[in-house]
Amino acid sequence: MGGMPLNDMPWWRWRSQVRSALHMLSTPAFQRDVWLAGVDGYGDVTDAVYRLVEDTWLDHWSAEKYVGTIFRDSQEAALVDTAVLRVLRIMHQVGPDAPVQAYLDHPDWPEAVRAARDAHVRLATGDGEDPETEPRTLEVLHIMTRSA
Repeated sequence: MGGMPLNDMPWWRWRSQVRSALHMLSTPAFQRDVWLAGVDGYGDVTDAVYRLVEDTWLDHWSAEKYVGTIFRDSQEAALVDTAVLRVLRIMHQVGPDAPVQAYLDHPDWPEAVRAARDAHVRLATGDGEDPETEPRTLEVLHIMTRSA
């Protein structure tokens, strides 16, 4: 994987971070009831976007690069790429520090949510988990991704 940044984070932690972000980005009720309501413990939309791309560098290259490690197959990778591109396009337009409402009011937000939903469902199902469960708090995600 030439050019990939050196990182000692195991693939399953990367996948967990990506799945968590996609889950939050794909759930309008969560966005309304948690992000808009200002509920603690879940971060905000900007945090979710950063979790989606910061360790994987999916804002610099295709998820296809991670097939066989983070992603099971090219279909998972393609769905993630679509979601990443749609969400990042909106973030660049509204600004990374924009309030949640700015994202939700963006005319392309429903399309980004659908793309995130498609990717979330595919990854959750591939991991044998119910995609309809509520998103986990960041504390639970941290506990799940701690090194053993």
